[in-house]
Amino acid sequence: QVQLVESGGGSVQAGGSLRLSCKASGRTFSRYVMGWFRQAPEKEREFVASISFEGVTTVARSVKGRFTISRDNAKSTAVLQMNSLKPEDTARYYCAAAGAGTYDWWGQGTQVTVSS
Repeated sequence: QVQLVESGGGSVQAGGSLRLSCKASGRTFSRYVMGWFRQAPEKEREFVASISFEGVTTVARSVKGRFTISRDNAKSTAVLQMNSLKPEDTARYYCAAAGAGTYDWWGQGTQVTVSS
């Protein structure tokens, strides 16, 4: 079992930045692929970024060049740095962990609101 707790959400004006953190506990963090997803009202959840245990990253086209994902295995933490935020980035952001190809564990999410 893996427990995930997100933090760092909030409200910001367009062009601003936020840093989301995901603290994991329960099992060996370094074994898991960590991902960030988001869901806006009345929209389906969408992939934002992921990072493998080796540090290989994948970022959605919609946020490429603005968002960066990183991890600190010693602190069992994954971070999503979000720059140049746009109103369309407004959503609830979720951290997830994948052990065997699927994201089996999810956090409760943290709200990000970007105003124009």
